[in-house]
Amino acid sequence: MIHVNNVNHTFLIGKKGKEKKVPVLKGLTFNVQEGEIVAVVGKSGSGKSTLLNTIAGFMSPEQGSIIINGQETAALNETERAEFRLNNFGFIFQSFQLMPGLTAFENIELPLKLKGVSPKKRKVSVLQLMKKVGLESVSDHYPNELSGGQQQRVSIARALITNPPILLADEPTGSLDSETEQDILMLIQDLNQTMGVTFVIITHDDEVASIAHRKFKMHDGELKKEDMSHVI
Repeated sequence: MIHVNNVNHTFLIGKKGKEKKVPVLKGLTFNVQEGEIVAVVGKSGSGKSTLLNTIAGFMSPEQGSIIINGQETAALNETERAEFRLNNFGFIFQSFQLMPGLTAFENIELPLKLKGVSPKKRKVSVLQLMKKVGLESVSDHYPNELSGGQQQRVSIARALITNPPILLADEPTGSLDSETEQDILMLIQDLNQTMGVTFVIITHDDEVASIAHRKFKMHDGELKKEDMSHVI
Protein backbone atom coordinates (compact mmCIF):
# COMPACT_ATOMS: atom_id res chain seq x y z
CA MET A 1 0.00 0.00 0.00
CA ILE A 2 2.86 2.38 0.84
CA HIS A 3 6.25 2.02 -0.86
CA VAL A 4 9.08 4.27 0.34
CA ASN A 5 12.04 3.79 -1.99
CA ASN A 6 15.51 5.20 -1.17
CA VAL A 7 14.09 8.50 0.08
CA ASN A 8 16.55 11.28 0.91
CA HIS A 9 15.77 14.81 2.05
CA THR A 10 17.82 17.73 3.37
CA PHE A 11 17.02 21.08 4.94
CA LEU A 12 18.93 24.31 4.48
CA ILE A 13 19.82 26.11 7.70
CA GLY A 14 21.72 29.32 8.39
CA LYS A 15 21.76 32.81 6.94
CA LYS A 16 21.11 33.44 3.28
CA GLY A 17 24.27 32.95 1.27
CA LYS A 18 25.79 30.87 4.06
CA GLU A 19 23.24 28.08 4.14
CA LYS A 20 24.30 24.65 5.23
CA LYS A 21 22.65 21.42 4.05
CA VAL A 22 21.52 19.17 6.87
CA PRO A 23 20.44 15.62 5.89
CA VAL A 24 17.12 14.73 7.52
CA LEU A 25 16.12 11.54 5.69
CA LYS A 26 18.89 9.19 4.60
CA GLY A 27 18.08 6.50 2.05
CA LEU A 28 14.85 5.28 3.64
CA THR A 29 13.33 2.16 2.10
CA PHE A 30 10.37 0.26 3.54
CA ASN A 31 6.86 -0.91 2.68
CA VAL A 32 3.57 -0.81 4.56
CA GLN A 33 1.06 -3.51 3.73
CA GLU A 34 -2.69 -3.05 3.68
CA GLY A 35 -4.23 -3.58 7.11
CA GLU A 36 -1.01 -3.09 9.08
CA ILE A 37 -0.28 -0.87 12.03
CA VAL A 38 3.27 0.41 11.56
CA ALA A 39 4.98 2.60 14.15
CA VAL A 40 7.96 4.88 13.55
CA VAL A 41 9.63 5.63 16.87
CA GLY A 42 12.27 8.28 17.46
CA LYS A 43 13.33 11.26 19.49
CA SER A 44 12.57 14.84 18.50
CA GLY A 45 14.76 15.80 15.54
CA SER A 46 15.20 12.23 14.31
CA GLY A 47 13.31 12.95 11.08
CA LYS A 48 10.08 11.10 11.78
CA SER A 49 7.77 14.10 11.20
CA THR A 50 9.56 14.89 7.93
CA LEU A 51 8.96 11.29 6.90
CA LEU A 52 5.25 11.65 7.68
CA ASN A 53 5.05 14.86 5.64
CA THR A 54 6.66 13.20 2.63
CA ILE A 55 4.32 10.21 2.84
CA ALA A 56 1.36 12.59 3.01
CA GLY A 57 2.64 14.55 0.02
CA PHE A 58 3.04 17.83 1.90
CA MET A 59 6.63 17.83 0.63
CA SER A 60 8.48 15.91 -2.06
CA PRO A 61 11.66 13.97 -1.32
CA GLU A 62 14.80 15.33 -2.96
CA GLN A 63 15.71 11.81 -4.04
CA GLY A 64 13.80 8.56 -4.18
CA SER A 65 10.08 7.99 -4.47
CA ILE A 66 6.98 7.41 -2.39
CA ILE A 67 4.22 5.39 -4.02
CA ILE A 68 0.78 5.20 -2.41
CA ASN A 69 -1.64 2.64 -3.85
CA GLY A 70 0.31 2.67 -7.11
CA GLN A 71 0.52 6.48 -7.38
CA GLU A 72 3.81 8.34 -7.06
CA THR A 73 2.76 11.44 -5.17
CA ALA A 74 5.67 13.61 -6.39
CA ALA A 75 4.26 13.32 -9.92
CA LEU A 76 1.09 15.18 -8.91
CA ASN A 77 0.62 18.96 -8.87
CA GLU A 78 -0.55 20.71 -5.69
CA THR A 79 -4.26 20.52 -6.60
CA GLU A 80 -3.98 16.84 -7.47
CA ARG A 81 -2.08 16.13 -4.25
CA ALA A 82 -4.79 17.79 -2.17
CA GLU A 83 -7.43 15.66 -3.90
CA PHE A 84 -5.27 12.56 -3.46
CA ARG A 85 -4.88 13.26 0.27
CA LEU A 86 -8.63 13.73 0.68
CA ASN A 87 -9.29 10.34 -0.92
CA ASN A 88 -6.45 8.31 0.59
CA PHE A 89 -5.50 9.70 4.00
CA GLY A 90 -6.97 10.59 7.33
CA PHE A 91 -4.85 12.55 9.82
CA ILE A 92 -4.70 12.37 13.61
CA PHE A 93 -2.71 15.03 15.47
CA GLN A 94 -1.39 15.37 19.01
CA SER A 95 -3.15 18.74 19.41
CA PHE A 96 -6.48 17.41 18.01
CA GLN A 97 -6.86 20.47 15.69
CA LEU A 98 -10.62 20.63 16.04
CA MET A 99 -12.61 23.68 14.94
CA PRO A 100 -13.59 25.41 18.22
CA GLY A 101 -16.76 26.96 16.78
CA LEU A 102 -18.13 23.61 15.56
CA THR A 103 -19.78 20.87 17.61
CA ALA A 104 -18.36 17.36 17.75
CA PHE A 105 -20.88 16.33 15.07
CA GLU A 106 -19.97 19.28 12.84
CA ASN A 107 -16.23 18.69 13.20
CA ILE A 108 -16.63 15.08 12.08
CA GLU A 109 -19.00 16.11 9.29
CA LEU A 110 -16.66 18.73 7.81
CA PRO A 111 -14.66 16.47 5.40
CA LEU A 112 -17.92 15.17 3.92
CA LYS A 113 -19.01 18.75 3.27
CA LEU A 114 -15.74 19.35 1.43
CA LYS A 115 -16.48 16.31 -0.73
CA GLY A 116 -20.00 17.56 -1.54
CA VAL A 117 -21.89 14.75 0.20
CA SER A 118 -25.60 15.49 0.72
CA PRO A 119 -26.79 16.55 4.21
CA LYS A 120 -28.93 13.42 4.61
CA LYS A 121 -26.05 11.07 3.82
CA ARG A 122 -23.69 13.11 5.99
CA LYS A 123 -25.98 12.78 9.00
CA VAL A 124 -26.31 9.00 8.66
CA SER A 125 -22.55 8.50 8.22
CA VAL A 126 -21.56 10.79 11.10
CA LEU A 127 -24.04 9.31 13.58
CA GLN A 128 -22.96 5.75 12.72
CA LEU A 129 -19.29 6.61 13.21
CA MET A 130 -19.91 8.56 16.42
CA LYS A 131 -21.57 5.46 17.86
CA LYS A 132 -18.62 3.35 16.71
CA VAL A 133 -16.10 5.51 18.59
CA GLY A 134 -18.31 6.12 21.65
CA LEU A 135 -19.32 9.74 21.05
CA GLU A 136 -23.06 9.51 20.47
CA SER A 137 -23.85 11.23 23.78
CA VAL A 138 -21.74 14.33 23.05
CA SER A 139 -22.64 15.09 19.45
CA ASP A 140 -23.79 18.63 20.26
CA HIS A 141 -20.83 19.46 22.53
CA TYR A 142 -18.14 21.93 21.48
CA PRO A 143 -14.44 20.99 21.80
CA ASN A 144 -13.98 23.02 25.01
CA GLU A 145 -16.80 21.00 26.57
CA LEU A 146 -15.04 17.69 25.90
CA SER A 147 -12.27 15.85 27.72
CA GLY A 148 -8.93 15.30 26.00
CA GLY A 149 -9.85 11.70 25.22
CA GLN A 150 -13.19 12.73 23.75
CA GLN A 151 -11.51 15.40 21.62
CA GLN A 152 -9.09 12.83 20.25
CA ARG A 153 -11.99 10.48 19.48
CA VAL A 154 -13.61 13.32 17.53
CA SER A 155 -10.31 13.81 15.70
CA ILE A 156 -10.13 10.09 14.88
CA ALA A 157 -13.75 10.02 13.71
CA ARG A 158 -13.14 13.07 11.50
CA ALA A 159 -10.13 11.29 10.01
CA LEU A 160 -12.22 8.18 9.30
CA ILE A 161 -15.42 9.77 8.01
CA THR A 162 -14.36 9.71 4.34
CA ASN A 163 -13.34 6.03 4.63
CA PRO A 164 -9.66 6.62 3.80
CA PRO A 165 -7.57 3.45 3.46
CA ILE A 166 -4.68 4.98 5.46
CA LEU A 167 -4.55 6.93 8.70
CA LEU A 168 -1.41 8.91 9.51
CA ALA A 169 -1.10 9.60 13.23
CA ASP A 170 1.42 12.10 14.61
CA GLU A 171 1.90 11.54 18.37
CA PRO A 172 -1.81 10.61 18.70
CA THR A 173 -1.70 10.28 22.50
CA GLY A 174 0.92 12.92 23.27
CA SER A 175 -1.57 15.25 25.00
CA LEU A 176 -3.35 12.54 27.01
CA ASP A 177 -2.89 11.01 30.45
CA SER A 178 -1.84 7.36 30.65
CA GLU A 179 -5.34 5.96 31.25
CA THR A 180 -6.86 7.90 28.36
CA GLU A 181 -3.88 6.92 26.20
CA GLN A 182 -4.74 3.26 26.71
CA ASP A 183 -8.36 3.93 25.67
CA ILE A 184 -7.22 5.59 22.45
CA LEU A 185 -4.72 2.82 21.67
CA MET A 186 -7.45 0.21 22.16
CA LEU A 187 -9.69 2.22 19.82
CA ILE A 188 -6.96 2.30 17.15
CA GLN A 189 -6.53 -1.47 17.42
CA ASP A 190 -10.29 -1.99 17.18
CA LEU A 191 -10.58 0.24 14.10
CA ASN A 192 -7.68 -1.61 12.49
CA GLN A 193 -9.24 -4.99 13.16
CA THR A 194 -12.90 -4.21 12.40
CA MET A 195 -12.52 -1.68 9.58
CA GLY A 196 -9.21 -2.80 8.08
CA VAL A 197 -7.72 0.69 8.31
CA THR A 198 -3.95 0.88 7.79
CA PHE A 199 -2.18 3.03 10.40
CA VAL A 200 1.22 4.71 10.27
CA ILE A 201 1.94 6.07 13.74
CA ILE A 202 4.72 8.55 14.48
CA THR A 203 5.68 8.53 18.15
CA HIS A 204 8.46 8.89 20.69
CA ASP A 205 6.65 6.52 23.06
CA ASP A 206 7.42 2.78 23.08
CA GLU A 207 4.09 2.17 24.83
CA VAL A 208 2.24 3.61 21.84
CA ALA A 209 4.43 1.61 19.45
CA SER A 210 3.62 -1.61 21.31
CA ILE A 211 0.28 -1.93 19.47
CA ALA A 212 2.00 -1.98 16.07
CA HIS A 213 2.48 -5.07 13.94
CA ARG A 214 5.88 -3.69 12.97
CA LYS A 215 8.05 -1.01 14.52
CA PHE A 216 10.86 1.05 13.04
CA LYS A 217 13.35 2.90 15.20
CA MET A 218 14.39 6.20 13.62
CA HIS A 219 17.71 7.81 14.51
CA ASP A 220 19.45 10.63 12.64
CA GLY A 221 17.29 10.12 9.56
CA GLU A 222 17.78 6.37 9.30
CA LEU A 223 15.43 3.49 10.05
CA LYS A 224 16.01 0.20 11.80
CA LYS A 225 13.29 -2.43 11.71
CA GLU A 226 12.44 -4.24 14.92
CA ASP A 227 10.67 -7.60 15.11
CA MET A 228 7.15 -7.12 16.43
CA SER A 229 5.71 -10.43 15.22
CA HIS A 230 4.36 -11.21 18.70
CA VAL A 231 1.84 -8.38 18.26
CA ILE A 232 0.19 -9.85 15.17
